[in-house]
Amino acid sequence: MVRAWLASVKPLYYEECYREYYEKLPAFRKRKADALSSGKNRAQSAGAWSLWEKIRAEYGLPESSVYNLSHSGDYVMCAVKTDGPYGRVGCDLQQMGELRMKIAERFFCREEYLSVMDGETEEEQRELFYRYWVLKESFLKATRKGMALPMNSFSIRLGNPPVIVKQPPEFPEKYHYREFRIAGLPYKMAVCTTDKMIDSEVHTELKL
Repeated sequence: MVRAWLASVKPLYYEECYREYYEKLPAFRKRKADALSSGKNRAQSAGAWSLWEKIRAEYGLPESSVYNLSHSGDYVMCAVKTDGPYGRVGCDLQQMGELRMKIAERFFCREEYLSVMDGETEEEQRELFYRYWVLKESFLKATRKGMALPMNSFSIRLGNPPVIVKQPPEFPEKYHYREFRIAGLPYKMAVCTTDKMIDSEVHTELKL
């Protein structure tokens, strides 16, 4: 099964707290954090890894576990396959901002772009755009290709759950989706995985 966790990085905006977490990072994560220009970005980077380490400790997961990290705004997300070292897992978290139709037109498949356009109000279009964004990003991250794989090389049909109706031939496996919402948080969240079992909720009990 794949489970997902969400945590706030606001405590890490304070330098003393950030340094405490930073000192516990492995060397490669320290280098990654050091390369970032803003304190918020460094807090996100350190917080995402720290959330993964807390999950590992809490649930006794091995280092070989398949996992993925994401961050946006004041939050970090981690999705983990908890029952074995095989399979693909990607997650994406995105704080909702302005509607970005030019990006949808350029990078989404035609049918996805038209689906966003079909929203009756700008707010509906904005909701649709960010749903598609996290769904597409989570698939890219599950493949481990990231943005090296064109966003329009695969197509998603929205639903409950969403489904991939066209996918790149180099990734023929069956992929499954789960979307998450937390009342009051203007964020979109999604997990994409080759595992058929995805927990129905995003967990928030682990604090940084």
